[in-house]
Amino acid sequence: MFKKIEIATRTRVDFIDITAEIERAVQESLVEEGICFLYCPHTTAGIVLNENWDPDVESDIAMMLARIVPDGLPYRHSEGNSTAHIKSVLLGSDHFIFVQEHRLQMGQWQGVFLAEFDGPRRRSVWIKIICDAASA
Repeated sequence: MFKKIEIATRTRVDFIDITAEIERAVQESLVEEGICFLYCPHTTAGIVLNENWDPDVESDIAMMLARIVPDGLPYRHSEGNSTAHIKSVLLGSDHFIFVQEHRLQMGQWQGVFLAEFDGPRRRSVWIKIICDAASA
């Protein structure tokens, strides 16, 4: 099963919890056991798995990325969004999560976030859910 979800980001740097949308896709797929692949087809955004209980974690991640990739350096990319490209590379644009008993298998406090670094924009996340051949 393949599904595309659309997300509207709110600010230049934003973390949007998309766990519920992905869980819905897993439920709709009727896959009992398998793998859920997530892909963000944008060069200035990414996908993060991390704590989704305390929003301060998102702020702390954004703060550290800003320190690692500061504005104001003599970046050569002419569009002025080099920091967004670099942050996206650091976090990555894909993840996979095991599916068992029709549910994503994640840690107790884990969630899936779209990480925006050049917003606000409209973004897509592609979801591919594959059934484990042994359980088919």
